[in-house]
Amino acid sequence: MTLVVSPQGDTQEIGTIEQAFFWLRKRWPVTDHNRDLALEYVDAAMHCLVTVGAARKAFHSAAKTAGFMPGDKNTDLAAAR
Repeated sequence: MTLVVSPQGDTQEIGTIEQAFFWLRKRWPVTDHNRDLALEYVDAAMHCLVTVGAARKAFHSAAKTAGFMPGDKNTDLAAAR
């Protein structure tokens, strides 16, 4: 998942469950219910207690409430042209 992480359009690619876990714990701009829930789901997925898809959905929801815009590398490249 690619997130737009700044008003200038900087992006961050979250490609592994470990990266999602790190971002939720160390780089997340807000601590709210959605972030806490995503952190629980990502941790549970790392221990094979929930599906990766469920963790991804919770992460995406937390990203929305944190103000991160979902990005797409192809869209970013098209906009730059």
